[in-house]
Order: sequence, then structure tokens, then C-alpha cells
Amino acid sequence: QVQLVESGGGSVQAGGSLRLSCSASGDSNSRSCMGWFRQDPGKKREAVATIHRDGRSKYADSAKGRFTISQDNAKRTLYLDMDILGPEDTAMYYCAARMYCSDFYWAEWQREVMWEYWGQGTQVTVSS
Repeated sequence: QVQLVESGGGSVQAGGSLRLSCSASGDSNSRSCMGWFRQDPGKKREAVATIHRDGRSKYADSAKGRFTISQDNAKRTLYLDMDILGPEDTAMYYCAARMYCSDFYWAEWQREVMWEYWGQGTQVTVSS
């Protein structure tokens, strides 16, 4: 079992920045991967970024060039640095984890069903 707790959300003006954190506790291993998703009310949850335990990362098109995913394995913390935020980035942001992230699951990272554990989310609101 893995428990995930997000923090760092808040309200910012367009053009601003935020850093989200996700603290993980419970089981861990060297082949896991973690990711960030977001969901606006009334919309489908969408993938934002993912990072493998070995350091490889991927981004959704909406995040490329503005968001950076990183991790501190010693602290078991996942981060999402978000820059040049716009109102379209307003959403609840969720941390997700998968224990064994084979190449198959790594390729399917944008699918919700691929992920085994989810946090409760942290709200990000960007005003224009």
C-alpha cells in the first residue's frame, strides 16, 4: 500500500508560478513511477506529467515547456513546478503512483486505469 498526500496548491494570477508536492509513504521499490493529473469540475481527469524512479519523464502537450516534474527519492517526495500559469490550468491536481512501471505501463501513462494509487488532490486556481 502507498499513501499519497499532495500540498502546495493555491490561488495565483496568470503568469505566476506554483510548486506542488506529493509526499509518499508505505511500500516503495526501484521500478515505480509517479505522475500528476488534473481535473476541472465537469471535465475528464487529464494527465499532466510522469516520472519514473530512474529519472525518465514525460509531459502532456499542455505542460511541455511550462511544467517540470521532479522527485526526491530520499524524501519520497514528488514535485511539479508550474510556470507561466494561465486560467486554463485551474483544476484539482492529483498525485498518482504505480509500484511496478514496466515499459507497457510507462507507455500508457496518460490512462487513469494504469495508476494504482491516488492522492486526495490539491486545488490550483489561476485568475486572469
